[in-house]
Amino acid sequence: MPKLFASPYLPEAQDADLFNPQAPVREVGPIGILLVNLGTPDQPDAASIRRYLGEFLSDPRVIEIPQPVWQIILRLFILPRRPSKLAPRYKDIWLQDGAPLLVYSQAQANGLQELLQAQGHDVNVELGMRYGNPSIASGLDKLKAAGCERILTLPLYPQYAASTTATAVDCVAAHLGKQRNQPELRFIKRYHTHPDYIGPLAAQIRRYWDEHGKPERLLLSFHGLPRRCVELGDPYYRDCRETADALRAALDEPAVDVHLAFQSRFGAQRWLEPYTEPTLREWGKQGVGRVDAICPGFLADCLETLEEIQVECRDAFLEEGGGEFHYIPCLNADPQWIEGLGRLAVQHLGGWLPARLVPTR
Repeated sequence: MPKLFASPYLPEAQDADLFNPQAPVREVGPIGILLVNLGTPDQPDAASIRRYLGEFLSDPRVIEIPQPVWQIILRLFILPRRPSKLAPRYKDIWLQDGAPLLVYSQAQANGLQELLQAQGHDVNVELGMRYGNPSIASGLDKLKAAGCERILTLPLYPQYAASTTATAVDCVAAHLGKQRNQPELRFIKRYHTHPDYIGPLAAQIRRYWDEHGKPERLLLSFHGLPRRCVELGDPYYRDCRETADALRAALDEPAVDVHLAFQSRFGAQRWLEPYTEPTLREWGKQGVGRVDAICPGFLADCLETLEEIQVECRDAFLEEGGGEFHYIPCLNADPQWIEGLGRLAVQHLGGWLPARLVPTR
């Protein structure tokens, strides 16, 4: 008999013992961990960048302008022009294995799985990008295919913002909303002052200083956000300030002034201040001898760190008379960070892991 109504849900794997009263007890499958990062174009060319920007900038969590108005601006003015300008910048930072953000994020996912499995945990770790590939949907599908009925979503955003963490949660929920047999879910909202994040970050800076000496000033440059978003209730600005305070305390270097700034302004509206490049230009005019910069909100290097900070902001500082500018890389696949990421994940897997395997500290 033909089906009169198609199911609105995705097809599920058939259970061979579905109606068998003597069916064996189902085994508990592995725990799934989905690491989520922002995303990147597939290739450093205008066509790939256009596809990526079209998806990224169409997210209402990212651009809070009425979509009918915004889509006209995006399609007529931004997407026809911006990709060709960005292509050379992406080519300059592209690695042999792909975009730095993808390469380093995948290394974190691989490192996390190897670490947890070596500790005896039955886990599968997948990477999902909010925009581009590999997608969040593909990561969830791989975890489901591996038998994961419990999934922890761990955004690679230490500080919470609606335009990063919340939209990742939205995307996970939207994909699972198409499924009949959904997994049990947990989400990590933030870990901006967690010792297993601040500790590796401080160690990364200290290692750099041990090799290159210390600066007069350390600039912590976070991704910017429209000020209006914070005024409407987004806690991102406070998260960034608390990260800066925690990192300043962990470094405990009275001779180095630690400052906070925000990069990547877009559009004409007022964003979080102080702005990174104008701050560096002012320091250059003041004759500051050496500035080191690091981007604590980015756990993997990308265009905004390797090109905007390491090149554009360095040039701005030097043009105005500054002495030396040093960029300190993101944590990327740093072993101490992978260990910290593992402890962070295990902490949020409490109750899912066998009690004897949960490490104590």
